[in-house]
Amino acid sequence: MSVHRYTEPGGAELAEACSRHILSCLEQTLAGHDIATFAVSGGSSPRPMFEALARADFDWSRVHLFWTDERCVPPFDPLSNFRMVDQSFVIPARFPRRNVHRVYAELPPDRAAARYSEDILEILGQGHAEIPHFDLIHLGMGQDGHTASLFPGDPLIQDRERVAGATYVEKLAQWRITLLPAVLLNARHIVVYSPGADKAEMIKTVFDGEFDAMKYPAQIPAHLGRNVAWFLDRDAARLLDA
Repeated sequence: MSVHRYTEPGGAELAEACSRHILSCLEQTLAGHDIATFAVSGGSSPRPMFEALARADFDWSRVHLFWTDERCVPPFDPLSNFRMVDQSFVIPARFPRRNVHRVYAELPPDRAAARYSEDILEILGQGHAEIPHFDLIHLGMGQDGHTASLFPGDPLIQDRERVAGATYVEKLAQWRITLLPAVLLNARHIVVYSPGADKAEMIKTVFDGEFDAMKYPAQIPAHLGRNVAWFLDRDAARLLDA
């Protein structure tokens, strides 16, 4: 695991650095493969990073875009992760629509999760492997230590067999679809973009606390993932040792 810290709080420096790392990972993959697969997270924090990616001089024609998780709302609902990424990245980057694989979260939750699993395996089912290997997964982390839509205490955290699942988040009164831990851990590269002072205490716990993935799901990529790079601003990293 590598940790990249930037002094500017939540600003352009962090977003640009993270976008450069993402592009480097994709370039490495495309140098030896016909396509690259890239799963992204939503929320408000990564918007500057997606805007930086959209400005890059990059050929997206061989990249396939997926989502780590999605709220169970229609695709152009203001709460939709698809909508945020579409507006900040897909449209301005002129990303090829044929390579965009959204979650059909307007379906009933269990059906949406099953369809998304099928769609992923159609592209990534190398050798009919049960658990696909994404080339790159982008994650965030919430103040409570959740990542993707794996929230503390969710039984899905212990699911090591399926690709995606549906989960009801009690405190948000909301259904979500999420990639499951086996998929996160199979990724060839993971980047975690997590700026903000409100994340500092949880980042310290995730990095240095006793491992308990049921309590702190973000410890799954932090401690078990391969080629994991965290991108933090000064405020998020303030409790970490220099």
